[in-house]
Amino acid sequence: MNSQLFPQIGKVIASTGSRHFPRMLHDLILTQLAVDATHITQLRLSAQGHTRRRISPVYTDSISALGPEQPAAQLHLTRRKDDVRYVLSMYRAHPRDTFSAQELSMLQDFSSLLLPMVEKHITALHPCRPDNEPRVPAHQGIETLRRCIEERLVESGLTLSRRELEVCVGLLAGRTAPELAEQLALKVNTIESYLKRASTKLGISGRHSLLRWMYSTQGTASS
Repeated sequence: MNSQLFPQIGKVIASTGSRHFPRMLHDLILTQLAVDATHITQLRLSAQGHTRRRISPVYTDSISALGPEQPAAQLHLTRRKDDVRYVLSMYRAHPRDTFSAQELSMLQDFSSLLLPMVEKHITALHPCRPDNEPRVPAHQGIETLRRCIEERLVESGLTLSRRELEVCVGLLAGRTAPELAEQLALKVNTIESYLKRASTKLGISGRHSLLRWMYSTQGTASS
């Protein structure tokens, strides 16, 4: 994965649960291919059929795109977890601008990053909780990212020290080692040392692998 994507990916992760997420996700997709609109949907599967929840309106950069009289070229990436299916749809305004086989292959790979972020965002917007438990607004920014990493650690049965976790959070948020060193009042080689220790514990090889570990997933499909 191109290291230049890290700042953009960090912005998307940090916007989880906020109104900025659809725009940030749309902009991230645009770094890889041209689309006119994106749309996030949640489908709850039951014996009675599908219950569709539109998480956000179609996000588009073009006022004229996707008019009701004009069908669009479209692609849908899906991820299923238990009885819920998360769908990320991408559209091009003109049907003739179909997605090429190369773009389909790239998006299939990219979906292992995009769809877990969509799931985290939807979960932050609509957390599962007992009916008598008051709704707590989802934390945004760096704390959202920290919470996502902590959840992933629990799922993996792994633990990191406080400093190792801080370094991983910072790197996933798009910060460089020198920026983290200044923020944490540490030397750059100390930051690299913490990353190396965390990588050993996680069974990965460095910053790029950290992102893949964070969003490793199964059950992704495209149509």
